[in-house]
Amino acid sequence: MISKLRVLPLLMLAGLVVPVGARAETADEAIVRATAAVQAATARAQADPAHPIFHVTSPAQWMNDPNGPIFYKGVYHLFYQLTPFSDESGVKYWGHVRSRDLVKWEHLPIAIAPSNDLGEDSIWSGCCTINGLGQPMIFYTSIGRGKSAFDQAEQWAAVGDEDLIRWQKSPTNPVLPESVNAGTKIYDWRDPFVFHDGKKTFLVTGGHLARDRQADVNLYVAQNAALTQWQYRGPLFQIPDAPTVECPNFFRLGDHWVLFVSPYGQVQYFIGDFDATTGRFTACTHGLVDYGSSFYAPNTMQVPDGRRLVWGWVKDFPGGHGWNGCLSLPRQLSISRDGQLHQIPAPQLAKLRGEKVAWRNVRLTATGATFKLPATNTLEIQAEIQCPTNQGVTLAINSGGNGSPPVTIGFDGAQLTVLDAKAPLQISGDKQRLSLRIFIDRSVLEVFANETVCLTKIIPLMKAPASLEIHADGDGAEAIRVEAWPLKAIW
Repeated sequence: MISKLRVLPLLMLAGLVVPVGARAETADEAIVRATAAVQAATARAQADPAHPIFHVTSPAQWMNDPNGPIFYKGVYHLFYQLTPFSDESGVKYWGHVRSRDLVKWEHLPIAIAPSNDLGEDSIWSGCCTINGLGQPMIFYTSIGRGKSAFDQAEQWAAVGDEDLIRWQKSPTNPVLPESVNAGTKIYDWRDPFVFHDGKKTFLVTGGHLARDRQADVNLYVAQNAALTQWQYRGPLFQIPDAPTVECPNFFRLGDHWVLFVSPYGQVQYFIGDFDATTGRFTACTHGLVDYGSSFYAPNTMQVPDGRRLVWGWVKDFPGGHGWNGCLSLPRQLSISRDGQLHQIPAPQLAKLRGEKVAWRNVRLTATGATFKLPATNTLEIQAEIQCPTNQGVTLAINSGGNGSPPVTIGFDGAQLTVLDAKAPLQISGDKQRLSLRIFIDRSVLEVFANETVCLTKIIPLMKAPASLEIHADGDGAEAIRVEAWPLKAIW
């Protein structure tokens, strides 16, 4: 059983609390200071009524990109970008959580911090893998003190212990210095992601090759088992109509290869084929991972049975609450027969459910049908609605008692609209069947429609008791089933 280790006690690093004056701070010293700052802010952050309870969050302060998700020795590990001294974005560390079942999670000590004594100022996003020597290994983008992230970044590594709790920076850092690019200048060179094909280990980074800012994903191949020597293979793929890209993820899914990129806007996916000999990716289909405005910088992991899971950063929360940011729910990925990305919430999330309320075969009209939801603001709602072709329906989730406008979800036969976010949604057949899964976590909304469309939004604090209204544009529509559950905390 995993112990209830919430934050790093100062005693775990006894002897490392030293005055920091002119001498540059080590990573271990930085972790002690950062841990104290997070501890001091935790009570306020956790008391905020808008703070999510079934999404992964830092105990307090700012968090952003999910980093290095990995399933190792029966445990799911997630790292994330953390600014420990503020609830606004600033110098980055890596926070850490773990779970045995994707349901209940625990906070672990801060994993890695900038090594000021080695010239680091901030540590940005990356991945976690197991190298050819059997060692857990983090790769991340290192920003040097006084250096520009635009054109002076390096890729560093750290090696972990068996529990992935204590990490040591590699003595060979930078494991990818700028010279590895063999004279090719890559701007915004960042966010390494490791993948495997056959017996070879590859790594991709984001950025762009020229100052005209045409985005490229760049490919490298490992030259040794320790993953400390790499060779540049050139651009893997050029992203059309994007100035640069962050957080590339490249992975096999079934018989295809999938590329995720975050181009300073909505996250895009490309599905196609990878030729390891030429080091080039050819895309066949393209779409958006999430049509909402609050989902960014996703990172993926593969579990032993072959499933691929993804988390994204949920952003755009209001400031000044002692915390900011969370991770999306874990999503399970697949590819449809027509080559489109499918996403569903991880099935394990059903273990968070409380007592269900349910309705069957409710006729829908323009005047609407009302469904009383469980008396909580942490909810899962499932609705399966059938309506004649080209006829629309509207769902309105009404917050209890605070005068907030309802959360509206509309479908007009060709498009799904969630508040101000829109996504194309085509449903074949004489009667359209709209299948929705809606998650409300106080101030976080995630909507899944027919496994093909996802939208993530920040909403005003939902208050209980909430209700659901469903209106149809005309006759002939039916709510085949509506089900709702209260959801418990993951901590």
